[in-house]
Amino acid sequence: MLKTAMFTAATTVLALATPASAQPAPSWWAPVAGERVVDLQLGRGVTQRILYDAPARPLATLVMLPGGSGEVGVRRDGDMRHDDNFVVRTRASWVANGYAVLIPDTIDQTNLRGVRSSPAYGQLVDRLAAYARSQVHAPVFLIGTSQGTIAAMNGASHARPGVVSGLVLTESVSVPGRLSTETVFDADPQDVRVPALVVANRDDACDVAPPAMASRIAAAMARSPSVRVLAFNGGVQRSAKACGSLSPHGYYGIERQVIAQISAWILAHGA
Repeated sequence: MLKTAMFTAATTVLALATPASAQPAPSWWAPVAGERVVDLQLGRGVTQRILYDAPARPLATLVMLPGGSGEVGVRRDGDMRHDDNFVVRTRASWVANGYAVLIPDTIDQTNLRGVRSSPAYGQLVDRLAAYARSQVHAPVFLIGTSQGTIAAMNGASHARPGVVSGLVLTESVSVPGRLSTETVFDADPQDVRVPALVVANRDDACDVAPPAMASRIAAAMARSPSVRVLAFNGGVQRSAKACGSLSPHGYYGIERQVIAQISAWILAHGA
């Protein structure tokens, strides 16, 4: 229960803090090959570390929500301990395609399994989106992968009006697992009111993210003005487990085509 207590304490501070757009500029950042490491001060000594990068004139900002425990291990110099997740390892490609990217780490290395669908974490995602808007006058899209799709769904379903422009779910966790019983269906998909894209690789063998569930996930977002299912085939299995990042579950080996088609959808929906 320690991780839950830590997260609750941090997000209680989040709820009391002022909106991200009203925060003063971060006290420091470290440029690393165009990237900035930013410590967002949430109040009472609680800090949310993010990695941020942007081209000169971004088409949109993508808030990238990784899977697994959520920890990517962003260091002050911009190096990462865990950078093989799909939305993390492809960040340079997204920037090259004209998008700003924002990747949050976990607060105090808290394991996010089981808490991504909570109201408090939804507030945090909304806060990240608001910070993104404060940096660039451009639409903000939430992109979650694997366990991160729960956070993305939660953020989109509870975002303040006008903060989030669209939602992209890649290899969504839709079946309860051994490490966490939380799924995208726990994150109030019926309250999503922005365009949504559900991406599914037919060759994904991860037991908690069956591609056959993509249509059911799309149907659950009944109030979205536009929902599309985008299917792929292929990928290389390098990770030891089917749910690993370097596998069809993480689009390993087919990243370029996945990025291209997601980008086309984003451009067609407000970017």
